[in-house]
Amino acid sequence: MKLRDLAVLLALASIWGASFLFIRVAAPVLDPVILAEARVAIAGAALVIYALATRRNLTLRAHWKNFLFLGAVNAAAPYALIALAELQLTAGMGAILNATTPLFTALVAALWIRDPLTFKKLAGMVIGLVGVGVLVGWSPLPINLNVLLAIGALLLGSLCYGVGSVYARKAMVGVAPLASATGQQLGAVVALLPLAIPVGIIAGPTIHLTWTVALAALTLALLCTSVAYLLYFYLIAHIGATSTTTVTMLVPVFGLLWSALFLHEVITPGAIVALLIIISSVVLITGLRLPLPRRRIQAAPVVAAVREELQKEPIAVGE
Repeated sequence: MKLRDLAVLLALASIWGASFLFIRVAAPVLDPVILAEARVAIAGAALVIYALATRRNLTLRAHWKNFLFLGAVNAAAPYALIALAELQLTAGMGAILNATTPLFTALVAALWIRDPLTFKKLAGMVIGLVGVGVLVGWSPLPINLNVLLAIGALLLGSLCYGVGSVYARKAMVGVAPLASATGQQLGAVVALLPLAIPVGIIAGPTIHLTWTVALAALTLALLCTSVAYLLYFYLIAHIGATSTTTVTMLVPVFGLLWSALFLHEVITPGAIVALLIIISSVVLITGLRLPLPRRRIQAAPVVAAVREELQKEPIAVGE
């Protein structure tokens, strides 16, 4: 892996790790559903503006059914569920639980597309469940119904990501990176509207927006969604889908770091042990290891790397 690609991988992990921090700040004020709708609407609009400015054809009409489904299961549902969960959970705990996504992806792939469940994958799933148990049982949070429901909501969000990942393997083959990122967010806008409108009518008058909350929501939409997905599809094109999924092991590390630095959350021994166990399960399921640069080259800026990718031909999103 080139140093430039490694820099992009670390940048993506850092950005997605920070998303749990921004959700923890904004969700209690804006309501999880309204935050999720604002996130996809702002992110989708930003990507459309970028596409128009660069004169890129998004081919949204040709794939609108796929974008609607992918937007619902890979953006709308998990964004809202994670925001709902973080009303009760810490940002760091949310980031660790979200690292179970590859476990659910392997399970969905086995049930949906008959991807064989090897012994290593089954062992990884069991170890991953042990990690979740350690995180919950060794947590300073009180084990009550609200916390358990929040944990369930976040794990359900991870399951949604797994469904979206498997669906994208076939449905989004040959779709350009910018079109994939934009179509998914716009599909999520439509999917969330039936729920966001009544919630907005009921909760809207009670919302007291502050600059901190507004900045958190904007950063979540523009940086953690628009820019992050462009980096994600750039990595798929340059290092492949398999190596790109190593970001899953890095996101919770950054999630813990940012929550400790900016929200003053305590990194407990239980969180560290659970993180290591879940990462071990991810390694078993995916067969991955953290890629290192093979030779020294000058690293290009991340923005330049994204711009370079967006000038290329469409790529296959899935394998």
